[in-house]
Amino acid sequence: MKKLLIILAFSLFISAFTVSAQPRPTEKNQSPKTSPQTAAPVSVQAKYEGGMFGFDKKEEGALKFDDLNERFVFFGKDQKEKFSIPYEAMLSVYTGTKSVRSGAGTAVSVIPLPGAGLAGLIREKRRYLVIHFSDADVEARGVANFKIENEQMRKAVIHTLGAKAKLTQRGDAYVRPRPAPKTEF
Repeated sequence: MKKLLIILAFSLFISAFTVSAQPRPTEKNQSPKTSPQTAAPVSVQAKYEGGMFGFDKKEEGALKFDDLNERFVFFGKDQKEKFSIPYEAMLSVYTGTKSVRSGAGTAVSVIPLPGAGLAGLIREKRRYLVIHFSDADVEARGVANFKIENEQMRKAVIHTLGAKAKLTQRGDAYVRPRPAPKTEF
């Protein structure tokens, strides 16, 4: 009887590892359940945070949609064009976040008082417009980051860029899906 019980327990133990769940197939025709977005204005105030090849310096300026040449252009404070990203070179557009220590938290944390170091735990989230692109000139990919203060404006820019670059919406982001690989039989 004891031998039968051990064999039964062992077989139950082994069968638990052999049974696995079947993965759920992804739905191909998903309609996004988002509210209609407003179009972004032609020009938006933004701060360039980095990511373009050859442009390391952070700079205040304006982002403009150049529909005639099908590109997204950044102009510096001097109203001169700094760089542009063609719509067809964009791979994805989304909002990126970064948690940083606030200025007040940094200032209070250096005061020589007991417990002042806890102020260093004060954090704030900064949100950015993030554009992944493929640069055909140097055959490389890059990521450009722009800080836009107004959340509604940032969402409107992302929506407008996604529509103009003919990207597919995936959640709050817009992506350019890879073409399906060709299979031969």
